[in-house]
Amino acid sequence: MKSDRLLSILLLLQTRGLVPATELAERLEVSVRTIYRDVESLSASGVPVYAERGRHGGIALLPGFRTDVTGLTADESRALFVLAAQGAHSALGLDQALGSALRKVMAALPEPHRPAAELTSRRILVDPERWMRAPRPPVDLDQLSTAVFADRRLRLCYRHSGTTEPRAYTVDPYGLVVKAGVWYLVADHRGAPRLFRADRVQKAAVSESPVRRREGVELADVWAVLRRDVEVRPADVRVQARVRVSRLDMFLRIQGVQLTEEPVTEADGEWARVRLAYPLLGGVRSLLAFGENVEVLSPPEAREEMTRAAAAVMALYGAGPPGAESRTNPESRTNPESRKGPGASPAGGRRPGNG
Repeated sequence: MKSDRLLSILLLLQTRGLVPATELAERLEVSVRTIYRDVESLSASGVPVYAERGRHGGIALLPGFRTDVTGLTADESRALFVLAAQGAHSALGLDQALGSALRKVMAALPEPHRPAAELTSRRILVDPERWMRAPRPPVDLDQLSTAVFADRRLRLCYRHSGTTEPRAYTVDPYGLVVKAGVWYLVADHRGAPRLFRADRVQKAAVSESPVRRREGVELADVWAVLRRDVEVRPADVRVQARVRVSRLDMFLRIQGVQLTEEPVTEADGEWARVRLAYPLLGGVRSLLAFGENVEVLSPPEAREEMTRAAAAVMALYGAGPPGAESRTNPESRTNPESRKGPGASPAGGRRPGNG
């Protein structure tokens, strides 16, 4: 609605100062022409707003003008109080600040909206943790957040996955991202975007040097690139398999990222055909976790890989656990004679009475 848009423009100008018309149009999802018409409407209603032309121009309010706007809608009020359940504030040490801020917002809300906002905070709970995850080590975000907000470079001592020896980095941070309960530092290292898991940072020190970010690049831009690199990987091995329908939901939760098209249920209703893609042939071994509920159909080399993997498992378990023979026959550990054949005498000769 136009009234909401006018209010949004007023709040943005009051917060940001001079704002380009193109940015306002992008934020409010309208055309630049519509923004200029809205500015004329604000001016006609007595708001001291003006436009500066030129490369570094934009729209602004006259210095010193302020307005006290507390007319939040019911949905806006409820949306604010869902923030209390996000869980990211604890890691940043902002739990108390969040509670204080929400109390102030509650006091500023129109009286009719207060019950709905308070009820939302009690009825909506957002748990960012996935099911059945191992406990994570505590994460210290103090130095990382200090560098992010102070626009300083960071010196990191960082341990990569699968390694024991940490490596040293000097990075230029863009910000912190929490995804599925895991905190990441998004930064440039030697001008290239990098992703660092916060729980693998062994040591962090804020440098006195100012950060050196790429011009015009924001945290959301770098995160989009890094996320795409993680999720979109070359998948040259195409596999067709079938999954028991009774296990299909679990299969899709675990292997869904490898799926290339929707599953198709076979005529018997017991099996569903799936098509998967893996970057390496060895990736099909992950299907062994489903036992007899998944069968690889093609290509032949994928079936051979599964056969080799299954044979290795059989060889490992077929011989029994280490030391199983000695545990099942304790006498063999203490009496060497018990390991001799039935015709052997205690002294190694023939048994008495023979010959």
